Amino acid sequence: MKERVVNLKYGRKVLSFNIPSDNLLGIITPGEVPVPKNTVRLIESVLNTPTSGLPFDETFRKGDRITIVVSDITRYTGSEIYLPIIIDRLNRIGVEDEDITIVFALGIHRQQLPQEHRMIVGDEVYKRIKVYDHNAFNSKNLTPLGKTDRGTRVEINRLVAEADKVILTGTIGFHYLAGFGGGRKSILPGVASFDSCLDLHLLALNPPEVGGRHHMVKTGALTGNPFHHAMIHVCEMLGPIFLFNTILSPTKEIIEVVAGDYLSAHQRGCDFLLRSFSPEFNEKADLVVVSCGGFPKDINFIQAHKSIDYAINILKDNGVMIVLAECSEGLGNPTFLDWFKYDDLMDFEGALRGNFEINGQTAYSALIKAKKAKIILLSELTGENVKRMSMIPADSINQGVSMAYKILGETTSTYIIPDGGSVFPRVRGAA
Repeated sequence: MKERVVNLKYGRKVLSFNIPSDNLLGIITPGEVPVPKNTVRLIESVLNTPTSGLPFDETFRKGDRITIVVSDITRYTGSEIYLPIIIDRLNRIGVEDEDITIVFALGIHRQQLPQEHRMIVGDEVYKRIKVYDHNAFNSKNLTPLGKTDRGTRVEINRLVAEADKVILTGTIGFHYLAGFGGGRKSILPGVASFDSCLDLHLLALNPPEVGGRHHMVKTGALTGNPFHHAMIHVCEMLGPIFLFNTILSPTKEIIEVVAGDYLSAHQRGCDFLLRSFSPEFNEKADLVVVSCGGFPKDINFIQAHKSIDYAINILKDNGVMIVLAECSEGLGNPTFLDWFKYDDLMDFEGALRGNFEINGQTAYSALIKAKKAKIILLSELTGENVKRMSMIPADSINQGVSMAYKILGETTSTYIIPDGGSVFPRVRGAA
């Protein structure tokens, strides 16, 4: 039988294994989108003629107090490239540096170091513009704005809530709860209170009388997604918002920019992302072998879960998934593993409703997948911890493949995904 050699990233290494060519349905990679020859020219062009809404220079005027919301160190967006251009444009309109404030959208992430601030915005902007970390736990810096129609408490960073105008920056990528990142997500959870973030993540669950996880809280879904709905509602409570979002290649180069009205421009960016990085296939496979794409995408299990979430989309129920995720920094949260004392999904859900934690929701989502398919995990986690998550530990890629063939047989349909963190495969015609 003819075999094919497959090379996949694992942390900072590359691992190889053989697979029968007849088994292979496809190797799934992101689409090849050309990188613009002149990124600065692309940014200037989009500011002149936004994706939707008024041109940048007609949106702002001298005397406006402007807050620019910027992603934190965990999400590279190309901000050191586009922020100097945006601020220069504001200066040319007549907006002074002292009327511009940058707030980093940390959500509930840790506070950042000064050198991280400088790295995100670039040296020149760091010297000239006031920068602040959002703090979701400091009520003195939050402005209460009421509740959404679905009961989410709305408490937003005061520097954002009290600005004359807000510029949301960031990058649009796939997100397993919000459907897509970017856009409205910079406000909620980006610059919202801990309670607001908690209420938002509770929307992942159906009302108690229904039970289970909401079927539209998933990657690639906006319509009918209560996360998306809540975030839009919160943006509507604020003053005028101008959106500036990038779309990045898997190697973190800016390949597209959308700007203007926060809702329609974001939708255009999501459509571009789907066309570029969400290939469609005719069938699901019995076996999916997925690498997260190496370090840092597999730095911990919580990060690796994103690749599992995307890949399970093209795996048959009761199929097998082999996941290459080094997890050099462990699980990603000290309390994450504690949630797996609940092996039954109904018990897990009940505990989550009684004492909701955001990372508990991620653990719940991971357990749902582990119940839907057999997940073989090649990682640096202990075998005991992998088993506790209802997954199967493997010591090598070849051992993982042997385990899969033992479960499924050696003539089994297979997809290979070398960069699972960058591609969202779909079955053609699936809801």
